Amino acid sequence: MTDPASRIVAALLAGIVLAGCQPAGPAGQATLIISTSSDARIWTGDPENPWAEAVAVEGDRILAVGGIDAVAAHRGPDTAESELVKGLVVPGFIDTHVHFVDGGEALASVQLRDAKTADEFTRRIADFAAGLEPGEWILGGAWDHENWGGELPRRDWIDGVTPDNPVWIFRLDGHMALANSAAMAAAGVDADTPDVDGGEIERYDDGRPAGVLKDNAMRLVQSAVPPRDDELLERQIEAAMAYVASNGVTTVHDMGTFEYLSGYRRLHARGALRTRIYSVVPLSQWQRLAADVDSNGRGDEWLRTGGLKGFMDGSLGSHTAAFFEPFTDTPDESGFLINELDDMRRWIAGADAAGLHVNVHAIGDRAIAALLDIYLDVAEAHGPRDRRFRIEHAQHIRPTDIHRFAAQDVIASMQPYHAIDDGRWAERVIGPERAKTTYAFRSLIDSGARVAFGSDWFVAPATPIEGIYAAVTRRTLDGEHPDGWVPEQKITVEQALEAYTVQAAYAAFEEDRKGMLRAGMLADITVISEDLFTIPPETIADAYIVKTIIGGKEVYMAGEP
Repeated sequence: MTDPASRIVAALLAGIVLAGCQPAGPAGQATLIISTSSDARIWTGDPENPWAEAVAVEGDRILAVGGIDAVAAHRGPDTAESELVKGLVVPGFIDTHVHFVDGGEALASVQLRDAKTADEFTRRIADFAAGLEPGEWILGGAWDHENWGGELPRRDWIDGVTPDNPVWIFRLDGHMALANSAAMAAAGVDADTPDVDGGEIERYDDGRPAGVLKDNAMRLVQSAVPPRDDELLERQIEAAMAYVASNGVTTVHDMGTFEYLSGYRRLHARGALRTRIYSVVPLSQWQRLAADVDSNGRGDEWLRTGGLKGFMDGSLGSHTAAFFEPFTDTPDESGFLINELDDMRRWIAGADAAGLHVNVHAIGDRAIAALLDIYLDVAEAHGPRDRRFRIEHAQHIRPTDIHRFAAQDVIASMQPYHAIDDGRWAERVIGPERAKTTYAFRSLIDSGARVAFGSDWFVAPATPIEGIYAAVTRRTLDGEHPDGWVPEQKITVEQALEAYTVQAAYAAFEEDRKGMLRAGMLADITVISEDLFTIPPETIADAYIVKTIIGGKEVYMAGEP
């Protein structure tokens, strides 16, 4: 579904050039009109006017939405016009959870996500290493050991094919990574290296590190990775912007760092941002962010700050998500918390008192319950405020905690693609009973909770169409659940679209400017090849992005499908 990177970049640049040639019209006169006919229509996301035949844009804003005749009244001599005869026009997709720079880096790294065997895993790394200079690090990867039965990779799998290159490659969830011997030597990790709180070092029987490090233990090797220079960082951001534009994404919420924020600011100062970015930085650095907001404000419509992201636990695939009961397949383990609860409570309380926006990763039921408790206590201590606490992922919720999201006004920031990916093996890890409220989209929405969707890219592809397919069908990637894995948690196409638009905008305090096609809103528009409401649900994933428009300017146009 995704074009090669070179084609994406070319299409993005071409779209920018074409868009820049559109003259600004007089007040009330459209610079662009998109109309529909035949088998096409417009879903606005606006509950007062959900369907339309045409939309008019003036500059970077929506001018009018409605019937073709009414919108045509805004036509002028310089109005550009586009007629869609088949497909669906929707508000620009908002991806509420990405690792944007890491995703840009991964586009140019070794591709391991679909390596089906241990031999293929090793062979791909060998082929990639053959094109590198001695000493260059191999990063990224996004491997998945479940593809070959669940055995964790070891450094001896790759040492022989990477003698001259340190290797530090992440599992696709980002909660464990594999280092070869060269990388561990560079980091000083050996048999005498002690275990790490909130992390784990996989070891051979003789106590030597086997190569895989989990969660907090990953810092031991990460600290040895050479830093990006500014030029490389900006190239990775540009590659990421091109990729998400090709998938209809107009805004991302980046779970990043102050380093990444600096890169965004440099690009923004040059007028080079082509994706709207909500830059979220580490929760433990809330005081630094508070000072930054005091000095620089919270940004504008292209780049905003004020958000913080913390961690309660790890991931299911790494067996580091924190659960009340042990894992079904490893009954002596139940995961762990990455940070001490006292630290999390102190950071969240401090950030909330400073008026900052708190977003915290919690996957296991114990982590989610503990975080809900902290959110409740902080909100009660500080009094009523429009704080919009978020739980990132909220994957495996204890049934008794479902109602707490709505009751406490906590947003569930979820990634539906994970459901059809993890659904291949999750019941083996947590059993069928806990699976009933895993990726519980329907239960949360029915309870009145706000659910906002994203991808977790690079962990999963930043492809909202595939996310909608996942939420609506819950058909796992292995084809083993044609009627859906935990089918009672399926939702409708409209609910999935709302999660990527209306609710996603709300999740960043931007519902006054994004998430709907309504007069006065930003002209961020996505055009899809098929009407997702009318085609068979099982074919949704076959639809593709025809055009992506940001601020009234075309930034992506598909070639022949």
